[in-house]
Amino acid sequence: MSMNFYTLGNSGLKVTRLALGTMTFGTEWGWGADKEAARAIFDAYVDAGGNFFDTADAYTGGTSEAWLGEFIAERGVRDDAVITTKFTMNLTAQSPNAAGNGRKNILRAVEGSLKRLNTDHIDLYLLHCWDRLTPPEEVMRTFDDLVRSGKVLHVGLSDVPAWYASRAQAVAEYRGYEPVSALQLEYSLAERHIENEFVPFGTRYGAGIMAWSPLASGLLSGKYRTGEIGQVDGRLETVRGTTNPGFQKFTERNWAVVAELEKVSIELGRSMAQVAVNWTMTQPGIASVIVGATKLEQLKDNLGALDFVIPSHLRQRLDEVSALESTFPYSFFGPEIQGSMTGGQTVGDKPSGYHPDLTISGKFAGVS
Repeated sequence: MSMNFYTLGNSGLKVTRLALGTMTFGTEWGWGADKEAARAIFDAYVDAGGNFFDTADAYTGGTSEAWLGEFIAERGVRDDAVITTKFTMNLTAQSPNAAGNGRKNILRAVEGSLKRLNTDHIDLYLLHCWDRLTPPEEVMRTFDDLVRSGKVLHVGLSDVPAWYASRAQAVAEYRGYEPVSALQLEYSLAERHIENEFVPFGTRYGAGIMAWSPLASGLLSGKYRTGEIGQVDGRLETVRGTTNPGFQKFTERNWAVVAELEKVSIELGRSMAQVAVNWTMTQPGIASVIVGATKLEQLKDNLGALDFVIPSHLRQRLDEVSALESTFPYSFFGPEIQGSMTGGQTVGDKPSGYHPDLTISGKFAGVS
């Protein structure tokens, strides 16, 4: 396998295409990996050449951060490791200011994460979830203060509306704050909605997307089959113990995706999980894909996603079966209506070599 490095967004931070998600480190939530298993998973990822680690202060009551920091120290790889952690969701908060995205909580949370991770800086610090209250101006100013202090190197956003991410980036640009280098968002063959807003935003404004749940909570690994699914209060679930609509993956559309994915995986001689992860990590705008595991065998299988290329005709089948329904206003952005705005002369996006400020005799310089 080849763990190549890519810069994260427009930053100079170099990360591998697969990031190790450590939400599974710890058994406090009634599932996950014990310390021995977690250490084995960590070691296998490092031995494979991986350098990108994802955690959060809310994961397993802080155990995830503590174990990750301990494992990094044991291997002596702090200079090589790129640590991502997140704030927002203090699951034990007794005060309204000890959670959320306000400046007071960010400053509280970063100190706790630094202590648990046993490090003097966090490579990438993310807002975990939009709290519907804190303005992006406050978040970005606080982020910038943390970067200037040296406690944080780069910043990003997770699970926010696209308008909020765009506003945050605009604030950073015009006030000279540290910009958003990463967006951490759910993305898979079963969940492609970020393609409407976030992928264009990320590619145009320098934010690399870290995709979480590339296996759609296990659905795309082949572990579920129709007729073998469970219910909670009459509602279907894939994540144990939740009825959050975002985790309701058992739909007619997704069963069709699973069926086609299985056919493609058989033709490629690869596991369904490997094909699903490979598809996700090679989509436009995706900087890295977060893979998590409770067993070493699961991680090793996921790492196999790096070893092959999905042929174009098989990729087209996956694209078609998982395609998004064209809804408003995105239905206005297709060739039929867009053509009427350009006299039928524009065929698509500008070529990669296009520079609007460089013209020679009416032709765009740099375009062959």
